[in-house]
Amino acid sequence: MEYSKREQGGAQIVSFTGDIDLQSSPEVRKVLLACVEEGSAVLVDLSGVEYIDSSGVASMVESFQNARKKSQDYILVSVSEAAMRVLQLARLDKVFDICDTIEDALAKSG
Repeated sequence: MEYSKREQGGAQIVSFTGDIDLQSSPEVRKVLLACVEEGSAVLVDLSGVEYIDSSGVASMVESFQNARKKSQDYILVSVSEAAMRVLQLARLDKVFDICDTIEDALAKSG
């Protein structure tokens, strides 16, 4: 798993690539919680995620809940087919805000 982070339009955008699994989920958790702590909207780009397991999903849920407590936007963007299947199985596609593009997410969080 690799990630990159940038700021755009007043939001923190984190892009993940590769597998988010038991080995990488602690780092994913740390990165996402740090983004929430910064206080702006958090956009999580999952277009490059080839595999995600329950530990990865748990990291996203925890950071999502922290963002919600602070009334921050937390949006999943460009969710890969593999990641979307896992979210749908857990019915989390109904919980998370999900946008097709960064532009759509920025407009929604603005």
